[in-house]
Amino acid sequence: MTEEMNELQVLRHSASHILAQAVKRLFPEAKLTIGPAIDNGFYYDFDIETPFSREDLDNLEAEMKKIVKENLKIERFELPRNEALELMKDEPYKIELINELPDDEPISFYKQGDFTDLCAGPHVNYTSKVKAFKLLSATGAYWRGDEHNKMLTRVYGTAFKTKDELAEYLEQLEEAKRRDHNKLGRDLELFTTVDSIGQGLPILLPKGARMIQLLQRWVEDTEQQNGWQLTKTPLMAKSDLYKISGHWDHYKDGMFVLGDEETDKEVFALRPMTCPFQYQAFLNRGRSYRDLPMRLNETSTLFRNEASGEMHGLIRVRQFTISEGHLMCTPEQLEDEFRRCLEMTRSMLDTLGLLEDVSYRFSQWDPDNRDKYIGTDEQWDEAQSKMQNILDDLGLDYKVGIGEAAFYGPKLDIQIKNVHGKEDTLVTIQIDQMLAEKFGMEYVDRDGQKKNPYIIHRTSIGCYERTLALLIEKYAGAFPTWLAPVQIKFLPIADRHLDFAYEVKKKLEERGIWRIEIDDRSEKLGFKLREAQLEKVPYMVVVGDKDIEANAVSVRSRKAGDMGSMNVDEFVDMIVDEVENKKR
Repeated sequence: MTEEMNELQVLRHSASHILAQAVKRLFPEAKLTIGPAIDNGFYYDFDIETPFSREDLDNLEAEMKKIVKENLKIERFELPRNEALELMKDEPYKIELINELPDDEPISFYKQGDFTDLCAGPHVNYTSKVKAFKLLSATGAYWRGDEHNKMLTRVYGTAFKTKDELAEYLEQLEEAKRRDHNKLGRDLELFTTVDSIGQGLPILLPKGARMIQLLQRWVEDTEQQNGWQLTKTPLMAKSDLYKISGHWDHYKDGMFVLGDEETDKEVFALRPMTCPFQYQAFLNRGRSYRDLPMRLNETSTLFRNEASGEMHGLIRVRQFTISEGHLMCTPEQLEDEFRRCLEMTRSMLDTLGLLEDVSYRFSQWDPDNRDKYIGTDEQWDEAQSKMQNILDDLGLDYKVGIGEAAFYGPKLDIQIKNVHGKEDTLVTIQIDQMLAEKFGMEYVDRDGQKKNPYIIHRTSIGCYERTLALLIEKYAGAFPTWLAPVQIKFLPIADRHLDFAYEVKKKLEERGIWRIEIDDRSEKLGFKLREAQLEKVPYMVVVGDKDIEANAVSVRSRKAGDMGSMNVDEFVDMIVDEVENKKR
């Protein structure tokens, strides 16, 4: 962490204490919990009967300004445990934190005026140092992030050293709101959610469903061109299958289980992953080294019992579809096949325009937490060593995530942030030498010996729903023509121009351009244009008398603006070239 960031975090931590002081002044019944600095600001969690409204936040912000103006000195002091407990006797969450501190750890407090808080610090010296801040929102948060604990009210804010920096950040937040897929995707009628269906179970509307279909067809075609074979496997299985793979022991809490092990003869579960199903294609008959590498892919619908507080639009859902694949290979083939998987993924993310936004994480096991994993230390060391060699040979710039591996192997996580700065995994490529042995997957090698193959688990563009969400935010809903749910909208000036519009539409369709609409409403042209612009249609085509006479169309591009009159064939060729080459 840089010295500047340290200084900024201290400032933000101090701002959280000023917020807590303001809350205790205006809402003395509120109970304090914790208030750390975070990457883009700070928060403080309060136990309060009625959650804060926007008006409450405005009043708290005004009170914070008063505290800043009072220029209160912020002083640190320590107390022995019994005195610390007495000081915090009316703050149950602080009491809990004090009781958990080791006996030899100092119990420190910070005091500013009439307000004192349990805190390790550090802080600025005076409240007047915190000048540029803003309270952003209030939301629910469980104490210590555990859904079994009480729901608190979390107030988010941010602080900067200067007002100009704050203003710039607030403008970035406004831009993020404009791009937020959760709002924009609904406004553009790409998806919706329904309370009676449930959280994390979005409904893809016709335009969104079309985009997912386009992505799926493109992914499946690209994977086929790269030697992958399509499979189709069940959406559920008996618990027996998950017990073989280890998912029943290591992942059961994240699964939707159908039945009761105590009373039912057979218990099923919806699949949270495809690997144990696809392995059956390998196991269908005996295999030799000549069958390898075997590349099996599937457009897989999966189900994961995510916590309700984790749900967010299309980014984190309970049912999702993924471009999943499993590759069985010999040790000698491993590096080249891993490289090919990564190159295919990077190429596809580049086509989507997302490659420039990703980062890489080498997710390793935590040898100090053996219960999370299967396999021996030697197997993990071998798998991680091979993967590190591959990543280093590729010259990939990556970070290491200890304890982030799957329970059966290390992985390369391709990470991406949404418009609010929250990081999620977009694509995963994993090396696995554990599950082949568990499932009895063997091949006869050149020396006549039976051996277990290495397995690469991978996705190409990840979860389709999450990828769609990121595309909405990346392009603010203004998608490239090849991906847009409506590519062209014809705007005839009068009814007599409709036939010509349909003729041009037919020419486009004959060349494979199908997502076309003709606005035949009896509305003024300006009104039709504004609506098409709000829908973010790539091309708006005006048809009038002069266009018909010249066998031309008047073209307005969402990106280039008014392109003037174009010959019909010239226009068709331009659109076809743009779509076939997936131009952005």
